[in-house]
Amino acid sequence: MTVTEPLTVRPPQYVGARVLRVEDNKYLMGRGRYLDDLALPGMLQAAFVRSPHAHARIASIDISAAKALKGVVEVLTGAELAKMGTPLVADLQREEVLPVGKELLATDKVRHVGEAVAIVIAESRYLAEDGAQLVSVEYEPLPALVDPEQALSHGAVLLHDDVPGNNVAHIEFDSGGVEEAFAKADRVFTKRFHAGRQHAAPLETRGVMADYNPGTGHLTIWSSTQLPHFLRTLIAPHLQMSERHLTVIAPDVGGGFGLKCHVFVEEAIIPLVAKRLRRPVKWVEDRVENLAASGHAKEIVMDIDIAVTNDGRFLAFRGRYIGDCGAYSGYPWTALIDPLAAANLLPSLYDVREMSFQVDAVLTNKCQTTAYRGPGMAPGHLARETLIDDIAHELGMDPVELRIKNCIGPEPYVTVNNMRFDGGSYVESIRKAQELVDYDRFREAQAAARAEGRYLGIGFSPFVEAGTWGSEGAKALGFPAEFYDTASVTVEPDGTVTVTTGTFNHGQGHHTSLAQLAADRLGVRIENVRVVDGDTSKAVWGAGTYASRSAVVAGGSILYAATEVRNKLLALAGSLLEASPDDIELYDGQASIKGVPEKSLPIAQLAGVGYFGGALRPEGQEPTLSATRYYDPPQTYSNGVVVAIVEVDAETGRVDLQRVVAVEDCGTMLNPLIVEGQVHGAVAQGIGAALYESLEYDESGQLLSGTLMDFLYPSSTEVPTIEVSHIVTPSPVTEGGMKGMAEGGTIAAPAAVINAIADALTPFGAVIRHAPVRPADVLALIEAGRA
Repeated sequence: MTVTEPLTVRPPQYVGARVLRVEDNKYLMGRGRYLDDLALPGMLQAAFVRSPHAHARIASIDISAAKALKGVVEVLTGAELAKMGTPLVADLQREEVLPVGKELLATDKVRHVGEAVAIVIAESRYLAEDGAQLVSVEYEPLPALVDPEQALSHGAVLLHDDVPGNNVAHIEFDSGGVEEAFAKADRVFTKRFHAGRQHAAPLETRGVMADYNPGTGHLTIWSSTQLPHFLRTLIAPHLQMSERHLTVIAPDVGGGFGLKCHVFVEEAIIPLVAKRLRRPVKWVEDRVENLAASGHAKEIVMDIDIAVTNDGRFLAFRGRYIGDCGAYSGYPWTALIDPLAAANLLPSLYDVREMSFQVDAVLTNKCQTTAYRGPGMAPGHLARETLIDDIAHELGMDPVELRIKNCIGPEPYVTVNNMRFDGGSYVESIRKAQELVDYDRFREAQAAARAEGRYLGIGFSPFVEAGTWGSEGAKALGFPAEFYDTASVTVEPDGTVTVTTGTFNHGQGHHTSLAQLAADRLGVRIENVRVVDGDTSKAVWGAGTYASRSAVVAGGSILYAATEVRNKLLALAGSLLEASPDDIELYDGQASIKGVPEKSLPIAQLAGVGYFGGALRPEGQEPTLSATRYYDPPQTYSNGVVVAIVEVDAETGRVDLQRVVAVEDCGTMLNPLIVEGQVHGAVAQGIGAALYESLEYDESGQLLSGTLMDFLYPSSTEVPTIEVSHIVTPSPVTEGGMKGMAEGGTIAAPAAVINAIADALTPFGAVIRHAPVRPADVLALIEAGRA
């Protein structure tokens, strides 16, 4: 990975500086506390009994042997849980969408391998697992559906009686002139692309612990989640409790990547059991459960058509997206999280004024699909960008120049489906990437290598990332609901600062970057700012951390609240220094008169006066230095490009990923070190999508990739040095000019790698139609070309 020296001295301003992450020390010292590190007196452990069948009726469940095992405290089936709590029902405020319910534990039928049918609670996890082995379940197998197109076909068996055609939603969009544009086109290019089924596979699996206090009627839930406040709001009705009696705490979380921004049945079951038994209960998912029964992602079958003139001008886009959404609709974002996001971002950075799409979110006998970094955007981008390379090859044009020919300008732009881009470096980033890889020289080296029988390839993948997920941004992607965040900013009596936010830091560096914002706005040193999150009893309400939203939404609310507190400090300083508040500046813990630095007061002294100064305070000023504000930003979109260079071994099919270059434009950068870390991680996951990751099922619905021996993702030895370059185009519409970022690498890297492979295999006429591309696939392409 590229490394630039971090900051070691106080910068003129913190925003934009390479400040070392303040949260890292405890992890480096082994002081992190994850869900499985937590323990309470009298705590019980839970294990689930899960179905070995993809689709079957439950004929009977015999729990008697398990209940008789010494150390087992309770065994519950779906029938008992149904009396205690209510099913999770995923729905969307759109008339095309059907609600899909999921029982806490299956009662009549199981719909995928790994679905839970009973829970065993015991004095230890070992005993709970032993008890689970003793639960006897009689199943009556049913036909399994693993092909989404087959599931859509007439007469296919229904997974849910209230979801006709196994289709959660059929959604269409048409700008009006699509068919006319295709009729006028000189050429029409078509591609079917099948994006593989992926998994977020965080290092820490899911887990829940709960403790009920019968004396107060209060229930505390610890969960490895990305959205503690939202989890409390969503889970309370299913527990049949009010939010005032619930506290949700997210301890340290070892990776989420979108998987943990959902609510799962286990997050309802464990609290219900703890309340019933009046003892703390904990469950931690094992890796087999994680891969089989949490959430999969990004498997879409896509048909893309592009109408083109002979000189390479794009006239219209048309897309069909069939999402393989598994057996349920992921709560709360629904089964549309992938296919609808893919469709709505079909235009991307291209100036296309005619577009249509059809989306189907199809139920199959697989684990449900959930969000995973770049949901929908990544597979949709992959299909479109590989087709554009195919078009360039057919037209005899350079693929980079074809993209630039059709690219929008740098100014704000409204897409054909009403996405409001806030301006960016769309062409500039591509040109910068060309310079970084010395594109012309590479083409010369490629030609020389081919003459020697070596196959080098290069792939460009420019992207637009829909970040932020405020109300407008969510609606633009097809998810009409209200999303915002709040923040409180308090200057304490000693002049230190406490910030609380409803977003949640689980690796993103919020305790550093959000502190940088507050420190600059209040004129204090960053080491005197503390950011508090992850505990609904200590932090203000927010929708959580996902969808590249925290810098914009939390940052904006912090800037609003900090500005309000800043104005109080300026009024205090003006009164004490006998100057206009407009003439006061706050910097490095001091309040001084502009141009007269010797006339100053420590901000700590101002805070003391603010709290305890009585008549020294300006008339009418409250004796607190605190404010709480919310922010719901407009749409904002970051952009950039990922370039990959590969060499393909024609004898073995091995792909040697030699170089990766990323150009990122996320508007105002809070901390370049953190931005680069996000790019590195996102690109690595994108490489996994291109070359390794696929959850495979056989025709009977059995998961064939149920362990990390079978489901592969890249390690540090498979990821080359990632070179990152920055362009800064501040957003004209967000507070502070920030744009959401963190998913662009995952969105763009798969297409960069696969385009590079296809480019290397140009002598064989290779056209790649699926991901991942493994050595056997490469050899098949070469064989086909030689034939």
